[in-house]
Amino acid sequence: MRPLITGAFCVVAASVLWTGAVFAADPCADYIPQPKPQNAGRDVVGQDIDTILERGLIRIAVYEDFPPYSWEEGGRAKGVDVELGRIIAEDLGVKVEFDFVAASETLDADLRNYIWKGPLVGGAVANVMMRVPFDPAFACRVEQVTFTGLYADESIAIAYSEAEYPDGGPVPAYFRFDTVAVENDSLSDFYLSGFAGGQLAAGVRRFPDMAGGMAALAAGEVKAAMGPKAQLEFGLTPGLAVHEPPLAGLAKSKWLVGVAVHFAYKPLGYAVDDAIRKAMEDGRLEAIFAEYGLTWQPPEW
Repeated sequence: MRPLITGAFCVVAASVLWTGAVFAADPCADYIPQPKPQNAGRDVVGQDIDTILERGLIRIAVYEDFPPYSWEEGGRAKGVDVELGRIIAEDLGVKVEFDFVAASETLDADLRNYIWKGPLVGGAVANVMMRVPFDPAFACRVEQVTFTGLYADESIAIAYSEAEYPDGGPVPAYFRFDTVAVENDSLSDFYLSGFAGGQLAAGVRRFPDMAGGMAALAAGEVKAAMGPKAQLEFGLTPGLAVHEPPLAGLAKSKWLVGVAVHFAYKPLGYAVDDAIRKAMEDGRLEAIFAEYGLTWQPPEW
C-alpha cells in the first residue's frame, strides 16, 4: 500500500497550492541560501552525463504503486512516467533502470532521498526523478535540485455517474447531500473536508488510493470521485464521465509536472529536457497518454 499522501503533487498541493499564496513577480525575492552537500562521493550524489554515457545506463526514480503514472505488473514497469523515462534513455542511447520509490510526507524529503543526498538507510540516489511538480518559489528554495523537463499539466477534476447526474457533472456544493470518493489525506480530501466550514465532510468517503475510489464509483457505492484528472480517467468505466468544474476557494487546481536532477549536473538536465521536448513536439508523449486512456494536458505557463 502506498503512503497516504502519495506522489509529489499531493505534497505540494497540501503545502503550497492550498495556501492561496500569490507569488510575487520575482519568485526568488525571499531567497535564502540553502546548504549544499559536501564531501560526498559521485555514487552518493549521482553521476554526470559523461559517466552515464560511459556506463551505458541511467537510473530513473518513479513513484511505486502509482497508476497510471508508474507501477509494476507481472515484473514489468508500466505507466506514463515509465514510458517517458524509456524515451529519455533511448534519446541518450543508454539502458534504463527504474527505482520504484515510496513517497515521503514532503517533496523536500523525496528530493533529498532520491536526488541529492540519498536515504538514511540503504539505497542510493537516482540520476533523474519523474513527476516532480514545478513551483518557482519552491525551486528557488531547494538549491540542491535542478527542476527541468516540464512535460504535463496536472489538474483536479471530478468523475461522476452519468445516471446520477444526467444534466451534467456535479460541483462541490452538491456533496452536502451526495457522496464523493477521495484519496485519504489528498488535496481533494483537504479541500472538500474544509469547504464551506465543513458542510461537505459527512459526504466524503476516503480510500487508500484513487483506484479504490474509482472502483467504488463504478460499483455505485458513491455518486462521484474527486482527484487528479489522469487518475480519474484511468479508472473510467462505461456510464462514468469526468469534468473540471470551478473549484471555489482552491487557489490553484492545476500545476506543472516535470523532472528533477542533481544541481551539479546541469548538462544532464539539458539532455533530459531536450529528449522530453522532442517527444512532445513529435507526438510521442501525447500517444503515451492516449495509450493509457488519458488526456495529455501540455504544460502551460
